[in-house]
Amino acid sequence: MPLTQVQVRKDELSNTALVEADLGSLGQGTVRLEIESFSVTANNITYAVVGDGFGYWNFFPPKTQEDGFGIVPMWGHAKVIDSNCEDISVGERVYGYLPMASHLDVIPGKISASGFVDTTDYRQPMSPIYNQYSRLAADPEHDPAREAERMIFGPLFKTGFLIEYFMRNEDWFEANQVILTSASSKTAMGLASVAKQNSPKIKRIGLTSSGNVEFVEQTGLYDSVVSYDEVGHMTIADSVIVDFAGNAQLLEKLHEHFEATLKYSCLVGATHIEGRSTFGGSDSLPGPKPVLFFAPDHAMAFFKEHGAEEGGKLVAASWHGFLNAASGSVTIDKRQGLDAARDVYLEMLSGSVDPSQGIVIEP
Repeated sequence: MPLTQVQVRKDELSNTALVEADLGSLGQGTVRLEIESFSVTANNITYAVVGDGFGYWNFFPPKTQEDGFGIVPMWGHAKVIDSNCEDISVGERVYGYLPMASHLDVIPGKISASGFVDTTDYRQPMSPIYNQYSRLAADPEHDPAREAERMIFGPLFKTGFLIEYFMRNEDWFEANQVILTSASSKTAMGLASVAKQNSPKIKRIGLTSSGNVEFVEQTGLYDSVVSYDEVGHMTIADSVIVDFAGNAQLLEKLHEHFEATLKYSCLVGATHIEGRSTFGGSDSLPGPKPVLFFAPDHAMAFFKEHGAEEGGKLVAASWHGFLNAASGSVTIDKRQGLDAARDVYLEMLSGSVDPSQGIVIEP
């Protein structure tokens, strides 16, 4: 049984290759996972776009390919097919950070009934949030009927949750509205949902392409929806921007339009490859300097403050509210094979995926 990987050229993200290699022997204390499913979302494009700056290319080193290629991380489910770790049994299923590939070898550590951490050496310099795996048999978040939704929305929702928590703790920087670019993205929808639940006095304005306006309006998560070509006509008010698009020209337009009324500019993602001269735009933007929101750091601070149990309850309460709000807004589209994964990745890179689709790959 070969290992198959979808590899992407780091400096030319549309250049991809489907590569096969020998799985090799299983090391001491190592567990081999067969990847069952993962979602492909705009979040994965962000991993690729900012990969070198934040170490995303380092989680899953490629095999048998020329220099310059890497593997884009995904979120999904996998099954243990071989184990040299006495505490992890063949047949177990897990959820966590996975490569766009057929298999992954991990070295479990800090093992508990509900999960473990991959202690493989090359993964240790990066945020530990990404190295945690849930064992589904004892995972309180696991719902067999909602596995697709968890892959599509779960990691993105948690980022939205943490942004709202951060903004609320800062009293929204004295703004009365939040402007969310790429409002059709899953992370923006998550933030809009949590803000609607926990910060109802803050007006939620979604920015999106003209073709996505109807979809974004139908989610019911935003107070108003504006197309990108209408930015210059937006009402001036004290605002914060949360930028999921990563489009430098768009961010510049927003800063120039709101100027002194802009209280905070938050950078989160990069879903728009076109027009992205620098992540976050120019240093000479009017108004506050854009600040990057790195979710893993905020997650660690949040759980340090509240503890794992209480923090988990706070996230879960908003998660269930989001699932109820998002129910029916996205159609689950399951596709088979890593060829399909590569195709979907390229579609997502070009921005041609219908936001009403939630795509799950079953390798």
